[in-house]
Amino acid sequence: MVTAERNGDGLRLVVAAPEAATAAAPGDSVAVDGCCLTVTSTGGGSLAFDAVPETIARTNLGRLAAGAEVNLEPALRAGEPLGGHFVQGHVDGTGRVERLEPEGDGARLVLALPPELLRYCVEKGSVAVDGVSLTIAALRGDGIEIALVPFTLEHTTLASAAPGDELNVEVDLLAKYAERLGAA
Repeated sequence: MVTAERNGDGLRLVVAAPEAATAAAPGDSVAVDGCCLTVTSTGGGSLAFDAVPETIARTNLGRLAAGAEVNLEPALRAGEPLGGHFVQGHVDGTGRVERLEPEGDGARLVLALPPELLRYCVEKGSVAVDGVSLTIAALRGDGIEIALVPFTLEHTTLASAAPGDELNVEVDLLAKYAERLGAA
């Protein structure tokens, strides 16, 4: 659960997360809905963060309602196993939920993306949505479809995604580097 308070042009976020707060210390990096933030303080089972204008402009964090649920993930430490794809917590922008519909035991998430993000997406490629590493099931003219497995629905906030919601999107890091190197 989140509380958010404007701090000039920035935002102070406090997330109630007893287990994460016990393991974190000021200065640690923790992804909040996929956005890498620095812990500024811990206490009372909560983590506090300051989000700067750049973060607020690129993410949905400035639109979080009091009491909202968020996905939390600590930074990967050297020597830990790497599963999934490379996710940095550097959100590239947001996508808009068009629909979330049941599909077998899971669900299909249809997400509209702006062209500047969609160009990095390929079928069966990787994308992070609200910090969750996912595989793109299909491309659409204006976005992507993602098949969500039951585990993801049970352990993340994606099960509560509703049409019109803005979700944080981090496109594949390797696709961005490939484009940059190809342009050189």
